[in-house]
Parts: sequence; structure tokens; C-alpha cells
Amino acid sequence: MSEQLAGQGRAVVVSGASSGLGLACARQLDQLGFRVFAGVRRPADADALRAAASPRLHPIMLDVTSEESIAQALALVTAEVGDRGVWGLINNAGICVSAPLECVAPEQLRQQLETNLIGHHAMIRAFLPLTRTARGRIVNVSSGLGRVASPYLGAYAASQFAKEGYSDSLRRELRPFGVHVVVVQPGAIKTPIWGKVSEVGNQTLEGAPAAVANLYRESFLRFLAGNDRRAQASATRPESFAAAVADALTARSPKSRYRVGRDSRLTSVVYRLLPDKVLDTVFTSVVGTAR
Repeated sequence: MSEQLAGQGRAVVVSGASSGLGLACARQLDQLGFRVFAGVRRPADADALRAAASPRLHPIMLDVTSEESIAQALALVTAEVGDRGVWGLINNAGICVSAPLECVAPEQLRQQLETNLIGHHAMIRAFLPLTRTARGRIVNVSSGLGRVASPYLGAYAASQFAKEGYSDSLRRELRPFGVHVVVVQPGAIKTPIWGKVSEVGNQTLEGAPAAVANLYRESFLRFLAGNDRRAQASATRPESFAAAVADALTARSPKSRYRVGRDSRLTSVVYRLLPDKVLDTVFTSVVGTAR
């Protein structure tokens, strides 16, 4: 297509490629002819990726919360790509802390921000010289919750709101260098993350003082169950997310934001049209009323 750029062996780095959205993204980009450096945390995940991909896909050990791990990944990628640089840096690694904010320990909030925001910043600082060399793209994966914050997802929303603002500033700073910065906002998609969300949520509730946890227990457990049902029933698939990332990397003039899934698009409309008081009333159905 005349308005699209082919993969043509261009190098891309994908964090969080062990499962879910990152895995689908790495496979899709491999199929499109990109040379994919897929960040994983375990050797078993690297083996599984190699078995299902072309020789263009290279799993690399990567923990975005570790400066040492990022430096090692950078050295490996630099040795492979040389002066051609990195066309795409896809910051996908992330976790989700879902719990009433009164129950979230400061260390949990630090971990949420360290992974979803500061880890991405560390990756960008490390790989930006290679991306600038290629006049390539940085793709920051946010969420439909990057604009509207739901109850019981405050820690996660904080990381995504921050990533949205970070990406806007970065896009404007890098424009003079020909580097595009794109945000991809997926909605609810059936991936393994939802099981982890419920597990962490239950652990967080149990770790809070009983008097506090009991205030939220009924509505929070109902919220977790509803979240899981929505994800399981979602018509949006990881492949839809991967296609949006591919568009961001291949469009001659990429959009600043790609919204994936009906719920993500609806959230964007809600953010623009509804005042806070109306949204607060809507979310009352989630948390109920105090007794």
C-alpha cells in the first residue's frame, strides 16, 4: 500500500512479550518482516517464542525495572543493528494493581509506577539514540483508563494518566528529530493479565487492616468479578492490539493515539463529553453507597 511502510527487516524492540498483548505484537511484527527483539523474563518464554516465529525474531532477557537488565539488552541490540538504529520501541511491559486506594500500600504504588511509567522512561532513555538514528517511532502502551479513572483502579490509572502526559511531552520534544511518539490505548481484552489482577486484588485486600478491608470487601469483589466477565466477553482480541501497533509503525504519518476496542473508544468520548459529577454518579453503581 502506498501509504504504508514495509517491515523490510527494520529493528523493533518490544517489552513484555512473554504473553498476552506483547506476545501477539511480537508475532505480528515478525510476520510483517520486522526484525523483532522481544523482551521476556524467563528462558522458557524465550524458547516458546523462538519455536513459533521466524529467525528474524530474537527473544532477549529484559526486566524494565532493572537498569542493569536494560543496559544488557541495549548492548545486545546495539551489537546486532549497528548504525541502522532501531525503528520501533514498543513499551508494553506492565502490571495492574487493582484495589481500594486505602488498601494499597505505598510499596505497591511504587511498584505500579516503577513498572508502568519509570521502567518505560528508562527504556526510552536507553534506546532513544538508536531510535533517533533510524528516525523511527516510540509506541507507549497505555489503556482506555488513561483518560477516565475507575474506582478500585486508582493505582493503575495513576500510571496510565502519567504515561499519557509523558507521551504528549515526549512527542513534542522529539518532533524536531523526526521521531514519532504514539500512544496505543487498548480496552478490555482477554489475556492472562486478568487472572493476575484478581489475584493481586485479593491479596491486597487481605493484607489491609480488617476494619478497612471490610468497608470495601463486598463491592470490590463484585468489581473484580465484573471486570473478569467483561474481559472474557470482549470481542477485542490481542491481534487487534497488534494490528494497531503495526499501523503505528508502518503508517507514513502515524496518529498520536490509537484506540483499540469499543470500550476504549467509548471511554474517549465519555472523557470529552461528560462532566465529573455525571461520571461520579455513574461510578456509584460500582462502589455502592456507605452503610
